[in-house]
Parts: sequence; structure tokens; C-alpha cells
Amino acid sequence: MFPSRRQFLQASTAAWTFASRLPLPLAAAATATKESTVLIVIELQGGNDGLNTLISTQDPEYRRLRPKLAIPANTTLTVTPECGLHPQLRGFAELLERDQLSIVTNVGYDQPNRSHFESMDIWHTCLRGDQRRGDGWLGRWLQESTAAPGSLAALHLGDQQLPLALRSQAHPVPSIKSREQFRLQAPNAESLQQELLIAAAPEPSSDDLLGFIRSSTSTALQTSERIQEIGRRSTTTTSWPEGPLSRELQTISGLIRAGLETSVYYVSLGGFDTHAQQPDAHARLLRQLGDGVSALMKDLNDAGHADRVLVMCFSEFGRRVAENASDGTDHGTAGPVFLIGNNVVPGLTGTLPDLNQLRDGDLQYSTDFREVYADLLQNWFRTDSEKILGGSWKPCGAVRT
Repeated sequence: MFPSRRQFLQASTAAWTFASRLPLPLAAAATATKESTVLIVIELQGGNDGLNTLISTQDPEYRRLRPKLAIPANTTLTVTPECGLHPQLRGFAELLERDQLSIVTNVGYDQPNRSHFESMDIWHTCLRGDQRRGDGWLGRWLQESTAAPGSLAALHLGDQQLPLALRSQAHPVPSIKSREQFRLQAPNAESLQQELLIAAAPEPSSDDLLGFIRSSTSTALQTSERIQEIGRRSTTTTSWPEGPLSRELQTISGLIRAGLETSVYYVSLGGFDTHAQQPDAHARLLRQLGDGVSALMKDLNDAGHADRVLVMCFSEFGRRVAENASDGTDHGTAGPVFLIGNNVVPGLTGTLPDLNQLRDGDLQYSTDFREVYADLLQNWFRTDSEKILGGSWKPCGAVRT
């Protein structure tokens, strides 16, 4: 006797609620091909100080406006004769030497919003608050892609809520905290298994939601076992730095190397809201970022997967040009976006910010962030960007065509 609709919904809701943090109910954990492309997004939360990340070594305005916070020119890691990276970004400097780093300069948008939440939502959705909808730019890409609903096409790692960028009307994306959470863990595993089997029981129905839940949960246990096997088989000789970002990137590398067919991985690094005592805190964060991404690319390169992976690092805004009285910087506007991989145009893409042409003490952006997205969508994922971005944007030119 099949369960009633109400019983089915209760059971499937229980299974889906449990699994919403895990990729358990997702049907596709297929083996990726060497040709399938992967995007790893690293969100720098809090507003990264771009002027102390990519440092102008020749502009006297930089040192005049930042008498305490300016990074000495002779300590920077040279990018061009006019600029260099923060001295703690040695990992990025190594990537640049290997032609794996593209720095898109002075990225922002018109009429900038200095609220963390509003600005991040703009980056996530490509829409202003009065235009807001329930999905993000990567969620819309998932809908336009050939990924089957219920497949493991995208994955978020971290303690935070699922980023709005990944929200999709047809492709629920799971969030997990660690590789260990890929396992079925419950006080009563036998009861949970029964719930999953009930939810997967065949029942004649034309209800699309019920069909989706059935098709997703029907292979939950098999998917869990497969990912556990990936974890057991995943070995590496790479020396990984300490820290949560590095652990998440190591997990992602293991899943890529093991052949998990996932196109988008999303992680975050918080702490960039440096209103006070910025120098040491910012240096630690940049070292975590640079060393973690460098280890990731080495690991993928050793395994022969680096050609199909591209990493994007972005923040919701930059910081004010002038330092404040607390040895920090306040919310600003534009900043650099970093793209890493074997298929980027190495070096600078765009022009350095003009510190003599400020607006209300802030940078005037020169590259719209949607130009970066258009580059990724058109030249990396080989898809039309206009429908996804809600307008026509010229690719910024950081990804090789």
C-alpha cells in the first residue's frame, strides 16, 4: 500500500530538510570528464581593502591619504613597475609567475551601495533591491545549463547560509560544513533510511514537485556511499596550509580529482571588515587566501585537472581611500577581482584606480562586475550571458577565448 500524499509529503519533507545541508538526495554523482569545466568562487566577506591588496607603488596620493596604512613599495611583490601585491600574498605572486593569475582592476558598479548585505545581494543577483528576485546569477546559469534537476551541479561549503548567487528555482544546491557531513549521520539511521525509501516509493502522480523529490531521494544512500568512497580514495602529496579556507579548498580538490561531476563550488573567507587595527588582520587573511589558492592549483595541476578549473575571488566592495583614525578603513566602492587558472590572461586586466579622480572620497570604478561575469559565462562556460545577467555586458577579457 502506497503512502498517502500527506504521508509522502511529511516523509519527503523530513528527508529533504535533513538533506538540505548535505548532497545526499542528489541523484548525479557521475564521473567528470577532463573536458568538463569547473568554477570555484571564493567570496571575501566584509569588503576587502583593494588598495592594500594590489598596491600602487608610484602614486604619491596613496601614501598621502594613508600615512599609517600604506604598504611600503619596497616590500610589495611586483606585478608591474607601477604596482605590486601585498607582501603576504606570496601564493598569488607564485601563481602570477606561472601565468595563472589575472587581476581585474577597479571592479564595481554604478551608484554603489555601502551596505554589506545590499551590495553583496547586488553582486549575487545582478539586480538592485527594487528589482530583486529569488535566484542568483549562478542559479540562473544552472537553469540554463544542461544539468539535470537533482544533479550535483553546484555545491556550497561552509557554515553560512546558501549564498544567494547559487539560489535557483529548479536546482536546489546543498550546503555542507565538511567532507564528513557527506555521510548519513542521524540518531536513528535505520529510521532515516526508511523515510528515504518511503519518499522514493513509486506513486502515480503528475505533481512535478513530488516527482522531483522522488527522483532525488531514490539514490540518496548510493550517493552517500559513493562520496564516502571518494573521501577514502582521495590522496595527495600537496602541503596544505592551516585554516578553514584551506580545508574547504582541499575538500574541493579531492572531489574534483576523484571525478565528482560538479561545475560550481562556492566558499567564503570572512573578516575583511577592517574598520580598526587593519594591518595585522588584513595580512593574515591575505596569507590564508594566497597560500590556500596556490596549494589548490598545485594539487590540481599534479593530478592533471588544472586546465579545467578556474577560481574567482571577489568582495562586495573595497574600502575608503583615506585611512580612518582607528588604523583602519571604512566601507568604500571598487576593488580588484582575482581570476586564477591555466586559461586566464595573466597580469592586469583593466587600469589602476585614479586616486586623483575620486567621488566623495571613493574610487570611481572602471570595470563593471557584470563584465567579469560575462567573461566567465561566455568564455569559460560557453553560454550566452545576456539572459542570465539581465542585459548585454562585454566580457572584461581576463579569460582566454
